[in-house]
Amino acid sequence: MSPPPVSTATPGADGFSEPLAPALTSGHLHWFRRLLGFMGPGYLVAIGYIDPGNWATDLAAGSGFGYSLLWIIMLSNLMAIMLQSLAVRLGVVTGMDLAQACRAHYSKRSSIFQWILCEIAICACDLAEVIGTAIALNLLFGMPLLIGISVTILDTVLILALQRRGYRYLEAVIIALLGTVFICFAITVFMAQPAWQDVASGFIPNTRTFSDPTMLYIAIGIIGATVMPHNLYLHSSLVKDRPHDGSQFGKRISIKFATIDVVIALAFAFFINAAILIISSSVFHQHGYENITEIQDAHRLLTPLLGTTMASFLFALALLASGQSSTVTATLAGQIVMEGYLNIKLSGWLRRLITRSIAIIPALIVTAIYGESGIAKLLVLSQVILSLQLPFAVVPLLRFTSDKQEMGVFVNPRWLVILASAVTVLIISLNISMLYNFVNGF
Repeated sequence: MSPPPVSTATPGADGFSEPLAPALTSGHLHWFRRLLGFMGPGYLVAIGYIDPGNWATDLAAGSGFGYSLLWIIMLSNLMAIMLQSLAVRLGVVTGMDLAQACRAHYSKRSSIFQWILCEIAICACDLAEVIGTAIALNLLFGMPLLIGISVTILDTVLILALQRRGYRYLEAVIIALLGTVFICFAITVFMAQPAWQDVASGFIPNTRTFSDPTMLYIAIGIIGATVMPHNLYLHSSLVKDRPHDGSQFGKRISIKFATIDVVIALAFAFFINAAILIISSSVFHQHGYENITEIQDAHRLLTPLLGTTMASFLFALALLASGQSSTVTATLAGQIVMEGYLNIKLSGWLRRLITRSIAIIPALIVTAIYGESGIAKLLVLSQVILSLQLPFAVVPLLRFTSDKQEMGVFVNPRWLVILASAVTVLIISLNISMLYNFVNGF
């Protein structure tokens, strides 16, 4: 049978025309062309894993504990890949995103409760992006933080303009921004000249992570900043709209290439997160600066410690690109979560305005009262909030993808159920440990 003809019809929101859709999952396309057709969602997801919230936790980890927490970044990235692959399975096989699946299987009261928790996590994520963008504007152009925070609401216009042109255009912009961040940090790592043997040893797990309350707090922040709960909702929604012919073979091809897409994208995110920690360790920790928790301090010290202003400029440029690209994730996830849980559709500009306004208010208050130090603590706290939300997204995702009746032949194999269950238990255990430390006055 010959492959379906390529159509010149106008593509829809996903960037593909309907006649072309079955071709991507047919057996006639070369694997690389098929991969290009599925590329995009993974990068929209990956950009959420390198938002400014990661910077605060990675900087604190590197300056305070050297390379010792690199293994947490690696573990978090592997956990993210596994969880995002489950989101791919759910979206492709059931045709529902995670929010829609929760509404279909849980009571109305439970769905509303989960929606509220998810909205809190999205606002926490957006808070990190507001802070990061404001700091970047301050570092690059000298714009006061209060003004920078207020200006961030204008990025709504950019997002809406990109959405009107379709997801493929949005994905292209995100890939370009991700590439900018990647290049900036690759150059900065080269200038930092870390001790690579020590870097390698940082990927070996150590028990001190769990016995030191401060180290554990940062480790949980890294997990919260790396494994983003709202990305599970976003990814399952993006892949369910990717074209396939509806057959078992078509779904299998879709799962395969959508998973490859997210693995490649999250590999870039892993490098960037690890690079931030490596730079912090080799530049700050090694020179006796063991309490770098503020992005502004890192920016200020890079130039004298590395002997070039280029390092500070690249750092600020990467921060701006990260903040602006990450804001797309929160916007899209917010729309998907509200529509999925409540079956309520808001116009894009209104949804974005509400989310960003909720994030701006605490940022403005803390900045006005406590200044830079307060906003840095707020940035780390936002990542811990994300970590606390994770079980409420991971448990339903694991449940649905392990349901034979729901998934059919695509149900999770036993080994994956065991592995995913272990990850879920680990996340919940870390959260309980952190709350215990809070209660005991840590």
